[in-house]
Amino acid sequence: MEQIREEPKTESHSLKGFVPLLGFTEGCGALLVILVTVWTYSYRDGFSWKSNPQLEFNWHPLLMIVGLVFLYANAMLIYRTQRNVRKRGLKLIHAGIMLFIVLLTVIALVAVFDSHNLASPAPIPNMYSLHSWVGLTTVILFCCQWVAGCVSFLFPGLQSPLRASYMPMHVYFGVAAFVGAIASCLLGLNEKAFFVLQDKYAAFVSEGMLINFIGLLLILFGGLSVYLVTQERYRRLPRPEDEVLLPGWHG
Repeated sequence: MEQIREEPKTESHSLKGFVPLLGFTEGCGALLVILVTVWTYSYRDGFSWKSNPQLEFNWHPLLMIVGLVFLYANAMLIYRTQRNVRKRGLKLIHAGIMLFIVLLTVIALVAVFDSHNLASPAPIPNMYSLHSWVGLTTVILFCCQWVAGCVSFLFPGLQSPLRASYMPMHVYFGVAAFVGAIASCLLGLNEKAFFVLQDKYAAFVSEGMLINFIGLLLILFGGLSVYLVTQERYRRLPRPEDEVLLPGWHG
């Protein structure tokens, strides 16, 4: 991680405690991804594609948590972690990470729909659960956020006052989509636990406890990420060069 240089502090701006809290948050996120990988590979028999729809499903929880949770949190935090990078570069990196998340999400959605439609001996119904409703709503909100953000902050013809007026909405709905992703993952984990473990879930089997621990990590990582993103004292102070989005652009 790039060393974070101390910025001039005001009464409402202090980096005290930021680095250790960020390190703990990233550690929780990395552990979350590792445990989901262990669960899907060791307990759910690994990965496949259309040749084995049951194993194809395993791409869904892994890619959703990697994309819409871990990478999404880091994309939101990038303006606070990379304080010495020019903002025009951060905008492109932020948009690029978001686009990569869209790609992972599309693959994850294809995997879950395939696993339902190609199930044997009979297809499994789609879009009937609360998890699927919350998840699809979150994906739609995320994609709308990405498009609106690209138009607002990377489109060269848009004036600065319009960008400034949209920024609070962009931050709010960005955090809202992230919280929706956490909620959807929790619902999906619980739904999967009941489906595959059934009565064994109440017997404290190891897979059930692992799923529960993954859920707790989701809440912890999500809560810490939202805290870091919304704390005014941790914000990146504006610099003169931030006024220029890209070479030759005026905003």
